[in-house]
Amino acid sequence: MIRLYHDPGSASMVPHVLLEEIGTPFELKRVPRAQARHKTPEYLALNPNGLIPVLVDADLVLYETAAICLYLADRFPHAALAPPPGASAPRAHFQKWLVWLTNTLQAMLLHCFYPQRMVDDGDAAAAAQVQAHARSRVGGMLEQLDAQLASHGKPWLLGEHYSAVDPYAFTLCRWTRGFDTRPARDYPQLGPYLQRMLQRPALQRALHTEGLAPPFV
Repeated sequence: MIRLYHDPGSASMVPHVLLEEIGTPFELKRVPRAQARHKTPEYLALNPNGLIPVLVDADLVLYETAAICLYLADRFPHAALAPPPGASAPRAHFQKWLVWLTNTLQAMLLHCFYPQRMVDDGDAAAAAQVQAHARSRVGGMLEQLDAQLASHGKPWLLGEHYSAVDPYAFTLCRWTRGFDTRPARDYPQLGPYLQRMLQRPALQRALHTEGLAPPFV
C-alpha cells in the first residue's frame, strides 16, 4: 500500500488530494513539523533534505512534491490527472505549470513565510525587506495564474480537464488566505476557481482528514 508522509496544510496536501482523486488505498503517516519530526534520523533516511512530503510505494521512496504528483499521474493513468507521456503540447504545458508551481510560486511563498532563512540571524529589518519583496512578487505570480484561467475561460487551470496541477494551485493559493493585501481569492478568475475546487469531493475528504478548518481559502 502507498504511504504518504504528510503534515496538514503543507505541500503534502497536493499528493493527498491526488490520492483521494485516484481512489487507490493509501496510508497517511503524519510528520508534525512543530515537533521537528521531519528532522529525526528516521525521517532523514527517507528524505535527507528533511522536507515534507515523502511517498513510499513498495520499494520506491520519492520526495519532492512535483515529482510525486508526476509519478502518481503516470502510475494511475485511469484517473486522467495528466496528459499521457509523449512529445505533445498538452503534456509539455502540464509539465511547465507543474514545474512553475513548485519552482516559482511555491519557492517565493516560502520567502513570505520564512524570510529569516535568507538573512543573518537576528536581522529583523532584513527579514522584513525579504518578506515585503516576496509578497510583491507573489502578487505578480497570482496575476499570472489569474490570466491563465482568463485566457481559455474553462473551469480548470489547463482548460476543460482537471489535472494534477489543480490541487497544487489550490494549495498554494490557500497559503495566501491570511495576506492583508489581495489574497488569491480576491482575483476575478482565481476566486471562482478556488470555489470550484472546494466542491470536489476528493478535496473535501482531504481537508476533513487533515483536520483543517474554515476559512479554506
